[in-house]
Amino acid sequence: MFFRRKLLIFILVAAAFLAGYLASVMAPRVSSQKPVETKFAFGAGKKVSGAPQEAAGPSREQAPAAAAQKKVDRPPFPQFQKGMTYVTWDRSAYGKGFSDMSLEKLASIGCGYVAIITTWYQGDYNITQIKRGGSTPTDESLIHAIESAHKAGLKVMLKPHLDLVKGGCWRGEIQFGNDTDWETWFASYGDFITHYAKLAEDNGVEIFCIGVELTVPAVEKPDMWVTKVIEPVRKVFSGPITYAANWNEEYQNVEFWDKLDYAGLDAYFPLSDKEDPSLDDLRQGWKPHMEAIETWQKFINKPVLLTEVGYKSSTGTARTPWEHQLGREVDLKLQSDCYTAMLEAFWDKPWFYGMYWWYWGTNDRMGGSTDRGFNVQNKPAQAVVRDWYAKGR
Repeated sequence: MFFRRKLLIFILVAAAFLAGYLASVMAPRVSSQKPVETKFAFGAGKKVSGAPQEAAGPSREQAPAAAAQKKVDRPPFPQFQKGMTYVTWDRSAYGKGFSDMSLEKLASIGCGYVAIITTWYQGDYNITQIKRGGSTPTDESLIHAIESAHKAGLKVMLKPHLDLVKGGCWRGEIQFGNDTDWETWFASYGDFITHYAKLAEDNGVEIFCIGVELTVPAVEKPDMWVTKVIEPVRKVFSGPITYAANWNEEYQNVEFWDKLDYAGLDAYFPLSDKEDPSLDDLRQGWKPHMEAIETWQKFINKPVLLTEVGYKSSTGTARTPWEHQLGREVDLKLQSDCYTAMLEAFWDKPWFYGMYWWYWGTNDRMGGSTDRGFNVQNKPAQAVVRDWYAKGR
């Protein structure tokens, strides 16, 4: 009797072991790799798939790890954007309390959107590697600025810039003499821009800009923009995207507008040859440019953003608005008149979806009555922006 009981227990144990073994063999195999993400690309009309990409690029900093990706509740597309460009050339300024106060002040004048700038660099127009610089904001400070903007009630465009270290050329003249160098440059640029696209997605950014005034690369290499920049960005950023084309010899010649959601224009058009033109002179100065812009917009059939526009508060600013060299004398009225003329020219156009003025700084006491630069803070032009942004659209 004892022997039979032991035999029965042995048979039951063996049967349980065998059942467990068979279950483990027949169960689906679980991969040790991360699952492939599948999301809807904004404006693409189909699903795209791709593994989550690492923040790439030489000398890069990793973004602080978040407990979970922030929920993105973006407004309906397209939306009119009453914007301002927010910029620093300091590694940590975006993360400071004075920057938080400046963003609150920006929201108080009626801005609904802020374009936050971060800048990387390459040595010269023919150098293939793009890197952080000593003045590039840290990812930690950039994320803090995004969070602070959202807390202030502002929606965010993240707008990475690329500048050249060596003087004599500017970013629009970047070019190479062979396909190998072009491939290397686009690989480096793709790493740079997708790093920030992923950061934008993870931190609830509403709109992303894939490039700024890269005239030669944008006009001469449209296919590479699609495969090396736009498609990789779409895989990691689910919101609307734009490109900021230069006003001169670029915006009309870009061939990939159909791949984007907004057509972006940096609108530094010359308005008058006079050093101190009247408001009516400025209004007349917009007419030929507006005709060209409307012809272009009808051809591409996209909502248009002025991704950057601005004027110095000094003499001569209407003649060469793109020049960073300051005019001889402070001219606060000319700056505010230039703001007024631009707003009058664009505001009611049905294809126009907003502007981002250049610029607002991290210290809310910047600018003022003695400042000759582009900064709009504490000048009459700030009141022009406040009054127009109070209008409905």
